[in-house]
Amino acid sequence: MVRSARKWFKVRMRRVAPIVFVAALWGAAPSEASAETPSPRPAAIERDLEIARPGAAPQRLGLAAALRTLPVPTVGIALIDKSRLAWARSYGAGVSVTTQYQAASLSKLVTAVAVLRLVEQGKLALDRNVNDDLRGWRVPDSELTREHPVTLRGLLSMTAGIGVPGYLGYTPGAPLPSLTDILDGKPPANSPPVRVVAVPGSAYAYSGGGYEIVQALIEAKTGKPFAAAMQDLLLKPAGMKNSSFTQPPSKSLARRAATGHDDDGRELPGGWRIIPELAAGGLWSTPADLARFLVALARANGGKRNPLLRQAMAREMMTRQNNGPYGLGGAVAGSGQSLVLMKRGQNVGYQAYMLIFPESGQGIVVMTRSDNGTTLATALIRRAAAVYRWPPLGELAD
Repeated sequence: MVRSARKWFKVRMRRVAPIVFVAALWGAAPSEASAETPSPRPAAIERDLEIARPGAAPQRLGLAAALRTLPVPTVGIALIDKSRLAWARSYGAGVSVTTQYQAASLSKLVTAVAVLRLVEQGKLALDRNVNDDLRGWRVPDSELTREHPVTLRGLLSMTAGIGVPGYLGYTPGAPLPSLTDILDGKPPANSPPVRVVAVPGSAYAYSGGGYEIVQALIEAKTGKPFAAAMQDLLLKPAGMKNSSFTQPPSKSLARRAATGHDDDGRELPGGWRIIPELAAGGLWSTPADLARFLVALARANGGKRNPLLRQAMAREMMTRQNNGPYGLGGAVAGSGQSLVLMKRGQNVGYQAYMLIFPESGQGIVVMTRSDNGTTLATALIRRAAAVYRWPPLGELAD
């Protein structure tokens, strides 16, 4: 399994079930929504998918055939249309629209919005030295930080000069590190220490380690364990009832959780890896819950009623920072009607993607329990962009 995980990490660094229609957020009941503002049907993206496997010629397949061919045991999809959750559907055996997947790095965007709420409350600041707000553990000072301190803006935009791109997780039953262990790279942590490796603000570099510092900031300012703080700050206000940062998963969560699979279709030993690096990749969620979250962000960007952010903060979040590809929490591209917020997620055994065009109110969330999930998610997103007539969509960024 170690060999398989290392293989996954190298790839990560390179680069049918009943239908359920869901009521519009802050809007009409399902029947009213269907009558007044009909949305695209799922069948449109269940066919003619271009499956481009690494090293193989692209194939045109239906969704059922793509699941068998890749293989990907199951996939959950939620479509956003007209600034609302239009529909959610699960494909494959033994899952439903409430089955929870590891959201992997989608956790980072969710975490970013939570910490921005603390900024709005005046408890944190985007451009202050994070050491002024941390308790206990601190970012070690060095020549790199002498004139350029690490800031929350830098951490959220991946421009803080922090190392540690990602995390492999832990097999169930293995000793788990504390947050301090993770930050210092001390056993039983299986990752290097989180340290400044480049001048903060000088360049973009993907960093899961940076989000573990954000986790420490949230705990310091709320006085609560991260999972509890996230429940109060974001999951409950956003109506994400089938989402949790509980690691290891509770017994009740485990009964609803999809098990992960490697690229050969084998289930992971113990069903999944435990992810104590909560802010970087520890969220369990559903496509529908994450779609609700994205709709709230789109509404915030438009200055409309929402449970998460004010318009000014939402717009700052969706503005590229420090000459990099990221805003505050996710990749940002385009402008006007073509403005898009994107985030990819890849844990061992799980891969996912979500995006939202906040101006047009269109988007999608795709979650899988497979190391082949990115290939399927990419095909589904490209198909949705074409048949649902999204604004121009370029490269799908991390």
